[in-house]
Amino acid sequence: MKKTRFIVHIILLVSAAISISACNNTAAVMRKVTYPPDFTYVSGQELRSYMSQLAFQLQQLDLLLAESNTAQPAKQQEVIDILGRIETIGEKLQAGEAGSNHPFLQNYMGNFVNDISHARIAASLNPPIYYLAGRVTGSCTNCHKVNR
Repeated sequence: MKKTRFIVHIILLVSAAISISACNNTAAVMRKVTYPPDFTYVSGQELRSYMSQLAFQLQQLDLLLAESNTAQPAKQQEVIDILGRIETIGEKLQAGEAGSNHPFLQNYMGNFVNDISHARIAASLNPPIYYLAGRVTGSCTNCHKVNR
């Protein structure tokens, strides 16, 4: 009887220790041990933040491209600046050499950043060509439809 009671106490103690350690930030510690040093881990919170920033910049780009006077130098520069910010955010989301923990980013973000670069170059021409800039927002829509 005492032996059974002792085993139950040990099991409860081990279960409590596991439960408490699960509530701590042990996942971050485990990633340091289990992932290679050059692995780019993008946390869910970080991903949502970058995606929110990206969505905001894309919305600004859409609003700007909807205006009729985008050939003016000030508007042209604003389009180029927005595309530059979108490119920077895309590069942050892009998978590193060893990959990312988000397979859709790993598969598609490189092409997206490349498309943004081409759109920025086309927007900087005289006269500016905004066709590729309009396609940038469309590529987000396509990727999200396919990968949901």
